[in-house]
Amino acid sequence: MNSALTAIGLSVPVLAAPMAGGATTPRLVTAAAEAGGLGLLAGGYKRPEALAEQIAEVRAAAVPFGVNLFAPNPIPADPAAYRRYAGTIQPEADHYGLDLATVPLTEDDDHWRDKIDLLLADPVPLASFTFGIPDPAVIKALRAAGTLIAQTVTSAEEALRAADAGVNLLAVQAGAAGGHSGTLTPDRLPAATPITQLLREVAQVTDLPLIAAGGLATGDAVAEVLRAGAVAAMVGTVLIRADESGASKTHQDALADPARDRTLVTRAFTGRPARALRNAFTDRYDHLAPAGYPALHHLTGPLRRAAAAAGDAERLHLWAGTGYRHASAEPAARILARLTANL
Repeated sequence: MNSALTAIGLSVPVLAAPMAGGATTPRLVTAAAEAGGLGLLAGGYKRPEALAEQIAEVRAAAVPFGVNLFAPNPIPADPAAYRRYAGTIQPEADHYGLDLATVPLTEDDDHWRDKIDLLLADPVPLASFTFGIPDPAVIKALRAAGTLIAQTVTSAEEALRAADAGVNLLAVQAGAAGGHSGTLTPDRLPAATPITQLLREVAQVTDLPLIAAGGLATGDAVAEVLRAGAVAAMVGTVLIRADESGASKTHQDALADPARDRTLVTRAFTGRPARALRNAFTDRYDHLAPAGYPALHHLTGPLRRAAAAAGDAERLHLWAGTGYRHASAEPAARILARLTANL
């Protein structure tokens, strides 16, 4: 493993991916660290005050950890397309008495500056960024504060851009990953490059240490990416059903449903490419959804929250990587131990 990661406490080459929206909890991050790995709090969609509370909770456990933020890289929504899509999916919202016409077209930056200020005022061991690359001045300031910086990339070209910006590590994410793609060009679907090939392509353009991510859910898959040159593997979907996960029961149950037979990359829920289990919502609207993030995320948010609460898996974003069949309901430590048992 890379000395930078071992220096902050990693003894087993597996990281628990930051899963925004509730799946990643301080308990999950702590459990990953206590198993010898390292977890990253998901700063996306959280107000700075809520993120600060989670940081304090993990600090109290005295374990190594990281924080992931969404770096601004919006896809501005066309107002006419946004309203048209709101009308198209309104029948789904009618099921819960919701009027999507009242949801304003929102183009925000997820409290970006306030969250950076938080990490500068209260430095964490590791900060990672997804969706966009922070300004080099931000990266420099965080590094000066003693924070290790990782950047999610999905191609060799993106890896070069991240290296030029001054990051320490690259989280190389393949298209098999569940949830949102970290692609820097979210107006189009990311390439379906296998993770081992992607690692080789990135290693040809930079000497930065590489963390492999995307569809890794078995011990064999973890061993394969380590042999391919990664210093560690990052896993997410395989932990969604863990005891410490904060994912909704609706989401967890869907991962175990034998009738859920495939995943797809869709922008139907948020206007940005994301891999999810196929359901009625993706069947009806995948081909109709316009690009537009975060506007579509805010538009469908009330519907998705209602669906999760009602146990309605057909109207919920069932984020899942291609290894979702291996997600199991047990302690995170046991899951991580199984992934690294034969290393």
